[in-house]
Amino acid sequence: MNFLDAIVEHKRMEVLKRKQKRPLSNLNTFPFYGRKTNVIDSEGLTERPGIIAEFKRKSPSRGPINLEADPVEVAGAYRDAGVSAMSILTDRNFFGGSFSDLRHVRESFSDLVLLRKDFIIDPYQLHEASAYGADMVLLIAAILDKHEVADLALEASSLGLHVLFEVHGADELDKYNDSIGYVGVNNRDLKTFQVDTDRSVELIGQMPGGVVTVSESGINSKDEINRLWEAGFQLFLMGESFMKEQDPGKACKTLMEKL
Repeated sequence: MNFLDAIVEHKRMEVLKRKQKRPLSNLNTFPFYGRKTNVIDSEGLTERPGIIAEFKRKSPSRGPINLEADPVEVAGAYRDAGVSAMSILTDRNFFGGSFSDLRHVRESFSDLVLLRKDFIIDPYQLHEASAYGADMVLLIAAILDKHEVADLALEASSLGLHVLFEVHGADELDKYNDSIGYVGVNNRDLKTFQVDTDRSVELIGQMPGGVVTVSESGINSKDEINRLWEAGFQLFLMGESFMKEQDPGKACKTLMEKL
């Protein structure tokens, strides 16, 4: 069993327990549930690259990154730096995330576009995302079949959530459906953890028409962003390059000023 399979197996049990502890009828009462969601300014992406800056305490590949970081403080700095969106890990077991991180950032910044980043395999998780204040959710092609992607994307849309559909190879693009507005290429192989940004360059010509394109992982510099921007990518999801610094927000601002 590879690491991705182990994560998904753990996630199935985790979601089952959460369903029993907090049924959907309870999530429906949360103040953010069903709210009008924020959307990334796609017109602005024609002028300059956009950044989805991530809040991540640890990862399976790197281990601890920034365990003491405060999500609200980092979110404020990211917002001031001018990011297009903020990605917040909600997986606790493997990434040290929590729903509290997502909720506290939403409570503090009503206008910030928030992506709930997790391993979503069940419609219940979409309702969680809405209840805790997310605007976007991640659907990973590697852990879903074509019908699951379609069903989850439709459910997300019914909740007003935008979908970032993540692929690792051309074969996974077959799972895309036109209810999805954002398609990302993860440069990190989730089975081996090897990173290669050429993966994005190789796939850009095969991306569906009319979507916002995102390059994810392994992006650490202005030059790398410019290379991928010129190839055709509009958004860049970056986490470790900011979070490994003592002041993630300052690191983000420094990069944004160079773009």
